[in-house]
Amino acid sequence: MNGNNRNDIKIGATVDIVLKKDQPSGKLTRGVVMRILTNSSTHPHGIKVMLDDGQIGRVQNII
Repeated sequence: MNGNNRNDIKIGATVDIVLKKDQPSGKLTRGVVMRILTNSSTHPHGIKVMLDDGQIGRVQNII
């Protein structure tokens, strides 16, 4: 599943995100969702979330 729909992402879900600094390379970071930061129901580049370790990025894959 991709991370473009807010309804697909749940607190506590394991996801792959792309951090702002990694956007040019596309490097993914895996973690557990602590907060969902995007308010809209969809976003073409992925819903922005905060992981439990404090990193913020856009969801690319839901594990």
